[in-house]
Amino acid sequence: MIDYINCNIENVVIHKVGNKHDGEPIQFAKTEINISNSLIRELLVKYFLFPFKSSECFNFYHDIDIGMNEVFVCVSKIFDTPKTLLKQSVNLAKHLYEQNIHPKIKTGEFYTVYFRDCIFDGETVDAVGLFKSENKDTFLKVYPAGDGFEIESEKGININKLDKGCLIFNTERNDGYVVAVVDNANKGVEAQYWIDDFLHIRQRKDEYYNTQEVLSLTKHFIKDELPQQFEVSKVDQIYLLHRVINFLKDNGKFDLNDFAHEVMESPDVINSFKKYKTIYERDFDVNIADDFTISESAVKKQVRALKSVIKLDKNFHIYIHGDRNLIEQGEDKKGKFYKVYYQEEH
Repeated sequence: MIDYINCNIENVVIHKVGNKHDGEPIQFAKTEINISNSLIRELLVKYFLFPFKSSECFNFYHDIDIGMNEVFVCVSKIFDTPKTLLKQSVNLAKHLYEQNIHPKIKTGEFYTVYFRDCIFDGETVDAVGLFKSENKDTFLKVYPAGDGFEIESEKGININKLDKGCLIFNTERNDGYVVAVVDNANKGVEAQYWIDDFLHIRQRKDEYYNTQEVLSLTKHFIKDELPQQFEVSKVDQIYLLHRVINFLKDNGKFDLNDFAHEVMESPDVINSFKKYKTIYERDFDVNIADDFTISESAVKKQVRALKSVIKLDKNFHIYIHGDRNLIEQGEDKKGKFYKVYYQEEH
């Protein structure tokens, strides 16, 4: 979906943004960075772009009017007139500073970068990148001295560890642009200031979104709703989840009716699932398309989070990955039991 192989850095501005909560200032640059060294340029491309590996995309939004989203407004002015990069980078740094009100948010360098020739969905477009480096690593510097060597330590930025970043592609402007995001610095509440408070973005309703929501919908239905209406065991639930994953892996397109009949099979379960989809969309404020192209990356991400395990008291865990017919459930005088059939022991 996103191809950076021909993407070039056109201009870079760096400011230093402190923590407003602690009374730290902003240090504004008065000029853009002159990157004449080709090696430095290559390192910056790697630092800025390589962390963007997910196919999940977002759009800028505002509850009242998209024109009130500060980052959207500043970036739009840059796309309209790239020469305003320095001026708008100052506005963006000021806006970021106003969001730095949590005591755990670190001071860091804030980069505003203009890129040429990025490719999104086969279309060559310009992009604006916003990045913040918060964490410094310690590096050892070894150099010759007399008949031997000396060693010193230095603090610097690890080009393999981008803390926070976003890429805004100059496409779908009326929908809030296409935005890709990285946030590796924090996982707590304080991390939300980058995505929610500074950028103010929401997930783009594309194939990744629809695939992700279908998986979430079916997981809720199978685990929460299905046992209330039908007699279904834990094994049956896990088996159904595997059928869902297999359908999404084996098909390039999603069609609600085909999916329901192939996975759910029983007419009563199919009707229950379709009714639950309406309830789910209302309760979670989502809108899932009835047909769309399936996103392989969304499926892979969800498979990693899928737990195919039955926990039996504190004694045993049974992991189920295959044929439903190879496991049976029963009960005798000793208690409840599972009977498992296999061909080889590893």
